[in-house]
Amino acid sequence: MSHKNLAFHKINFIICGVAVLIIIVGFLLMSGSATTFEGFEPDIFSARRIKVAPMVSLFGFVLMIFGILYPAKDKKKEEVK
Repeated sequence: MSHKNLAFHKINFIICGVAVLIIIVGFLLMSGSATTFEGFEPDIFSARRIKVAPMVSLFGFVLMIFGILYPAKDKKKEEVK
């Protein structure tokens, strides 16, 4: 199958794969123990869970959009011909 029939090229898949990994890391950073009826868990208000993890996830989602919209170098060369 030639690259002409594919919507994405290899670099698009690499960028999207890295973005998915960053999003997963962001969600893992958000996870942790929860407050129960037996006791209060102050870790739910840590900077890691309410500041760092959402920013990491947001960066992953922005990188995913960039990976989808990234123009392939081959298309520019084909348009010139």
